[in-house]
Amino acid sequence: MVEHGISATHAVVTMDAALPGIIWGWMITLNMWAKSVGTGVVLIGAYLLYRHKKEEMPNLRWMMPLLSFIFLNIFLLFTLTDLHQPYRMINIFLHPNWTSAITVGAWMASLFTGLITLMMVIGGLDAFPDVARHNSLAKTAREHSDLYEKVFPFVVFLAIPVTLYTAIIMAESSARELWQAPTELMQMLLAAFMAGSAALILVSDAWSKEARQDLALILSMAVFFSFMMYMGEYFFSFKSAEAEATLEYVHSGGEYNVQFWLAMVLGFVAPFFLGLSARKDDNKTLLRFAAILALVGLYLAKDVWLKIPQMLPLS
Repeated sequence: MVEHGISATHAVVTMDAALPGIIWGWMITLNMWAKSVGTGVVLIGAYLLYRHKKEEMPNLRWMMPLLSFIFLNIFLLFTLTDLHQPYRMINIFLHPNWTSAITVGAWMASLFTGLITLMMVIGGLDAFPDVARHNSLAKTAREHSDLYEKVFPFVVFLAIPVTLYTAIIMAESSARELWQAPTELMQMLLAAFMAGSAALILVSDAWSKEARQDLALILSMAVFFSFMMYMGEYFFSFKSAEAEATLEYVHSGGEYNVQFWLAMVLGFVAPFFLGLSARKDDNKTLLRFAAILALVGLYLAKDVWLKIPQMLPLS
């Protein structure tokens, strides 16, 4: 904040002051959650296309890029909305600083979204030939039907750094011991597996039993290992005084205690058992319920983990 100005020299004397309260709020939580869905459906979709014939998953080739496109644009929208001066975003592209994780991430996310858009158009024209006949792009799409397969490997490759780079930004935040790069990288990747499998489960009614079983197994394993990481940090944070003090907000009686454990039960414990049960019985309803719980619980968990380090005074 400005303390006073000196007219003769036009100098401004400023005073550094700590920003009280939570600066990264629900917008950033939604940002990370949507990014996990947008990148996760690509990673899981690539695995399914490698494991199964595309005829076993008739809508995957167009639903995968469509879901990714929708959630990536939610991610980009709230990233832009959270900036105090959104037009400064232009400088990332006009005057890039390649030593900045934000700059590198913005370029990768933009390229990723552009390629996903191309895949969505090609997949949509293939999926709806009646509509495609009246579209000027139809002939091009049919003549270059292999373009989808050529672009797809690059999209899968980009999905990994795009889903991980937020962890680097969080780890660069000074005096935030809970946001350590190694654990955050793994949490981001597991969140992508978790959100991607959950989103694809919701559109998998017409898929083969084997494909749904793979989705159920991926969801169960992703929530299991993510839950184990949260528990490891929850119970074994004593090596860092700041991390231990931060987690007091979720320990017994803490301000975020209820939300944290609700997230763990809804988003991790319940989907693990429901997913395994649905895999055994091929119960579509149970599997969809597990997917919805996982998506809700993931949002709540990310919200807690984002907010509690900001509540600890840094001075």
